[in-house]
Amino acid sequence: MSYFNIDAQAQNTYDAIVIGSGISGGWAAKELTGKGLRTLVLERGRDVRHVTDYPTTNMQPWEFEHRNQLKRDIREANPIVSKCYAFYEGTEQFFVKDAEHPYVQEKPFDWIRGYQVGGKSLLWARQTQRWSDFDFQGPARDGFAVDWPIRYADIAPWYSYVERFAGITGNKDGLATLPDGEFLPPHEWNCVEKHFQKKIATRYKDRHVIMGRAAHITQPQPIHFQQGRAQCQHRTICERGCPFGGYFSSNASTIPWAAKTGKMTLRPHSTVHSIIYDEAKGRATGVRVVDTQTKQMHEFYARIIFLNAAALNSNLILLNSTSHRFPNGLGNDSGVLGKYVAFHNYRAGISAEYDGDLDSTTDGRRPNGPYIPRFRNVEKQETNFLRGYAAGFSAGRSSRTDQSGVGADLKESLLNPKLGGWYVGSHMMGETIPKETNYVALDPTLKDPYGIPQLKIAIVYDDNDDKMVKDYQEQLTEMFTEAGFKNIRVRDDHRNPGLDIHEMGGARMGKDPKSSILNKWNQVHHCKNVFVTDGACMTSTSTQNPSLTYMALTARAADYAVKGLKKGLV
Repeated sequence: MSYFNIDAQAQNTYDAIVIGSGISGGWAAKELTGKGLRTLVLERGRDVRHVTDYPTTNMQPWEFEHRNQLKRDIREANPIVSKCYAFYEGTEQFFVKDAEHPYVQEKPFDWIRGYQVGGKSLLWARQTQRWSDFDFQGPARDGFAVDWPIRYADIAPWYSYVERFAGITGNKDGLATLPDGEFLPPHEWNCVEKHFQKKIATRYKDRHVIMGRAAHITQPQPIHFQQGRAQCQHRTICERGCPFGGYFSSNASTIPWAAKTGKMTLRPHSTVHSIIYDEAKGRATGVRVVDTQTKQMHEFYARIIFLNAAALNSNLILLNSTSHRFPNGLGNDSGVLGKYVAFHNYRAGISAEYDGDLDSTTDGRRPNGPYIPRFRNVEKQETNFLRGYAAGFSAGRSSRTDQSGVGADLKESLLNPKLGGWYVGSHMMGETIPKETNYVALDPTLKDPYGIPQLKIAIVYDDNDDKMVKDYQEQLTEMFTEAGFKNIRVRDDHRNPGLDIHEMGGARMGKDPKSSILNKWNQVHHCKNVFVTDGACMTSTSTQNPSLTYMALTARAADYAVKGLKKGLV
């Protein structure tokens, strides 16, 4: 029997374990296998293989039973996920339904999740902006949250590394607030967007309108062909999965790349219960996993563990990894684990009309749009709120169809819609301040279907967020007026936190183990062979979309981990 146990343990032992297969988990798998490590990738959801498991990707609108709309009973049974713009008949297979994985809302929080191989990388908005030192130095300047242990120079080479592989489109705009990267050719502007860009450049020295930077292949390079990916077709139905690999996802890129090494074992249907800590060795030795099909518990072992379960679930796993050494969660000597969670404030928007350029229109589709980098509180504190916001911008022209006639006249009208006027719009993406009172914790009594404590979430807006919304509305109204836009309307939809799908923090990086969980290499201060490189690691949120930074941090941490293993330091 003892020989059997030894054999079973050997069969379940790897060089590395990666928990999660989304954007950061896929990168961990690629980097670790590429450096020769036998790597087990654990995914709590089902397998989703590139191309073959995108069932709706080539369906036309009339081929959907409900014309791509959700049935009423599905909407009523899923009031949280139904709020997400990307949840519809063609994508519902990629979203977690409300009742499947319950959580406790101590304060209203719309938690949007995708449990499958690839995670939310199938569903993301693909915006990929680098952070600058204005972002990394933000907490040190105003004293809210701890100082980041890294600066832009530490991560800049890794931004370039992941950008070349993923394929990022954009212009080299030369802005200090938004460093340039390794870009493929940019997407095109339309005439009204150019008009707005010109007006803003003329009126303001510190405000810029640029074309968005996005993870779409506009001109494939050899590295993309090696991944089996091709040029983006501008279908703008990315969230159904792209058979061309035109946008970056774990499914199209990093996971199959890792599989090609022969070093990766992918185990779907595997929910991680906790990380095993060996008191005698003073290090983590593996993970406990619940097979979601059999409900049986298994253990797997490795020399290093990368935790990439997505921000809040990574917090849950650390909190549930208790031992005599760590009674309050793995690495939680500081007591800050689960606290200082932040997100992005998308509450505000603005729309208007433009009566110029009526001799022009647009043709075709574009999976991207213009972007307004942060311009508030950049060089100094200048408003009554901390940090700042970025914004999206777009312009389009409507068409009108006269349906009042009958017979041949009606047919003629339907076949030949008339052009309407131009419409313009913008949405806000504000930085929220990480606070101790915004936290996640384990519920003491409620369990999920696998016997794991449910996550209790208490995250709210504050006065700083309200002031930021007001300022965005005032500033964008001024900018729209400057551009000659008419019928300007602002909105605040008062959405719950969570719907931005940018939750970050809880296991933040920092210089001091007394106030943070991770060091500058994303390494748990007090458990050196565990690395956390998803959104849980973020010390603050900046105004940029975070996924590119997760990718770069993961590649950087994997390089450090493997070098450390070889030197016996990890």
